[in-house]
Amino acid sequence: MARSVVVQNHQDPVKQAYLDTLLQAMDGACLISDADSCPEGTLILGFEDERLSLKRVSGKEKPISVDFVGGKAGHRRKYGGGKGQDIAKAVGLNKGAKPRVLDATGGLGRDAFVLASLGCQVTVIERSPVIAALLEDGIRRAMEDPEISEIATRMQLIKNDSRRAMESELASGEQFDVVYLDPMFPHKEKSAEVKKEMKVFQDLLSGDPDADELLAPALQLARFRVVVKRPRLSPELGNVAPTYKLEGKACRYDIHALKAFE
Repeated sequence: MARSVVVQNHQDPVKQAYLDTLLQAMDGACLISDADSCPEGTLILGFEDERLSLKRVSGKEKPISVDFVGGKAGHRRKYGGGKGQDIAKAVGLNKGAKPRVLDATGGLGRDAFVLASLGCQVTVIERSPVIAALLEDGIRRAMEDPEISEIATRMQLIKNDSRRAMESELASGEQFDVVYLDPMFPHKEKSAEVKKEMKVFQDLLSGDPDADELLAPALQLARFRVVVKRPRLSPELGNVAPTYKLEGKACRYDIHALKAFE
């Protein structure tokens, strides 16, 4: 079951106004002034060190925020292997294309940022108001950084349910060169492999129980291919065999090729 989230108030009126708008989008959320008064395990959304962050009361995990400027995203941008990365090959960058990509399961935007840094125009869909807020804040701060602001301009965020958003795009006659899916597996309490950060993430979202339903609209919306990122040993999405697979150490990319890039 997904945990509820509370919002930590802020003395800065601009930040507080933004938090107030987030509250309106979060069903059942409330505003608090004292995090210490919350029960252990409560998820708290608020600003820390100028970043919007999500943390668990009395949790051992570091607060979750989106940082495209430094950290792992910055290191990967500089030293990650460029178009030689599996994700770049999966979406067709090794074929000379710079596809317009729909990342229909955006999450914290890490893969979307990699693709944007390699020249793709990326539209990101995120259905969780909390995760979408973290991602929006990360994109905003990236826009303000002269080194990566150009990359951030290639990322557009849609706050909506993935299936509804794709159906809306289809109804409008829209298509993307590539649709990228990275659905989350339901969290298993006894799994020692789940990172501490992902435990918070999965407590918030309770997995993607409707993930199999995303493939059909994705195949309609894509012009050239649908790419599905999966844990290496997991079953195929919707039990539909891909055209081919790219396998790495921890994950694989199932590629549903529709036609060759023009």
